[in-house]
Amino acid sequence: MSDSAPLADALRLVVILDAGVAGARDLAALGASATAGGATMLQVRAKEAGARALAELVRRVMAATTLPVVVNDRLDVALATGAAGCHLGQDDFPIDAARAFVPAGFWLGGSAGTVDEARRAASAGAHYLGIGPAAATASKADAGEAIGVEGFRRVRAAAPGVPAVAIGGVTVGLVPALVAAGAAGVAVIRAVLDAPDPEAATRALRAAVDG
Repeated sequence: MSDSAPLADALRLVVILDAGVAGARDLAALGASATAGGATMLQVRAKEAGARALAELVRRVMAATTLPVVVNDRLDVALATGAAGCHLGQDDFPIDAARAFVPAGFWLGGSAGTVDEARRAASAGAHYLGIGPAAATASKADAGEAIGVEGFRRVRAAAPGVPAVAIGGVTVGLVPALVAAGAAGVAVIRAVLDAPDPEAATRALRAAVDG
């Protein structure tokens, strides 16, 4: 588990390494490119992978970066690999139950698309929230309708003590408004993974966040 960056710093630009979006491209290599471009956290997402294959993938990504790495959905794999944390959706392992046995410093993220979901995740003890989709996205079939910048602001306000990243269809042009609406940072998939030059795409996103 990495303690190289405080959570607030780690949330500025989260690049989600989604195996389904990456296709045949190597996620560890994409993670290295994102790291070079200024990402602040990596999340490994491989919905179809078994525990062993996912653990091997997470370890390869961790070896390719100096950034904190969190695992999507699979708390068991996150703990077994020494990842920095786990992002848990509404239907995943309960955050409050996870808080009872994860080690100190282990980050638990929660997903929220509504005010009620944000309140529940915050009360369960999420260390940070991923709020969205900010815009239309094809990366997650069950993401729901885009909530927009004002929707992000409203959901974010429901959990004032918990830092939140905006996720879902985030582009460079959308970043300034999301940061102004209270986002601690943004989380992206296709904006980096679909780019001809993932490192350059990450660099442009990071400049927008920092700007």
